[in-house]
Amino acid sequence: MRPLTTLLSLATLAFALPSPEPSTLSTRATVPGRWESLGGTLTSPPTVVSWAKDRLDLFGIGVDSALWHKWWDGSRWGGWESLGGVIHSAPVPVSWGRNRLDIFAQGSDSALWHKWWNGNSWGGWESLGGTIQSAPSAVSWGPNRLDIFAVGVDSAVWHKWWNGNSWGGWESLGGIVKGEPSAVSWGANRIDLFALGTDHALYHKWWNGNSWGGWENLGGVLQSQPAAVSWGPSRIDIFGAGLDHALWHKYWNGQSWSNWESLGGVIESAPVVVSDAPGKLDVYAIGTDSAEWHRSWDGSKWTAWESVKGTIVSTPAAASWGPGRIDTFALGTDYAVWHNW
Repeated sequence: MRPLTTLLSLATLAFALPSPEPSTLSTRATVPGRWESLGGTLTSPPTVVSWAKDRLDLFGIGVDSALWHKWWDGSRWGGWESLGGVIHSAPVPVSWGRNRLDIFAQGSDSALWHKWWNGNSWGGWESLGGTIQSAPSAVSWGPNRLDIFAVGVDSAVWHKWWNGNSWGGWESLGGIVKGEPSAVSWGANRIDLFALGTDHALYHKWWNGNSWGGWENLGGVLQSQPAAVSWGPSRIDIFGAGLDHALWHKYWNGQSWSNWESLGGVIESAPVVVSDAPGKLDVYAIGTDSAEWHRSWDGSKWTAWESVKGTIVSTPAAASWGPGRIDTFALGTDYAVWHNW
């Protein structure tokens, strides 16, 4: 069994290889299950966001280092379109309202770059400055509000925000973290920020509407970036891969943090979590067999691990556009995006 860090390093190297020959792609068998190929040739894991029922917007980096986009409009998938740019991190999409999209990524100059859809057309790429060494994390806690986080060259977390009229300057939130931070909001003017420390513990910092709290150590021993989600006011669930390759979970119930619990499994990617309704959670990760694996919380208990099958070479992405609906995406061995729902 390969360590997670080795697998991710191999995956990163694989993304840099030339794309497969057309003959190789044409002979690929259909992935078992309900997987369908959405085509494309990407060099980053796909990312996805939904801004309304039956709407999905999918993004990734092409072999030309540009941002590529594909969308589901409720009845069909649009074709892949290039949105230009020269980006070095997986794109991070966020939506603060219907028919509104904002995309963030690290550029080749290590600055944060931004592109947006205003409901009618795409704006041009704009540099938001900074010098970052991680993919950004983006969150919105209300209409026309955006908060962006990334790790700087000093290994601290840096923050920039859009208040509806203008961008605030970069501010340091301190800390010494590994990888990229994970941000989540469970209500207006509330942000919870999580990051992996150099001791492999999970660290937490929060905005209460007036000021930032200090970094607190939430313990644990993780080897993947944390994945955070909120399914209701004052509720947060955090997941990560442990040193034992199991999925580990911790939650805030509005008054206190739970202890860490092992949800078992043997996973070789960071987990991805999505909630399609209050009290519901679905977690996805890649297993040692390169298939996507899934476990869910139905409001009272955890289901057993189940294989979603497939042969995946990237961390999966997942989104929900309504109760009972979840879509997952990942790169196949042909570097195309594959979709399951």
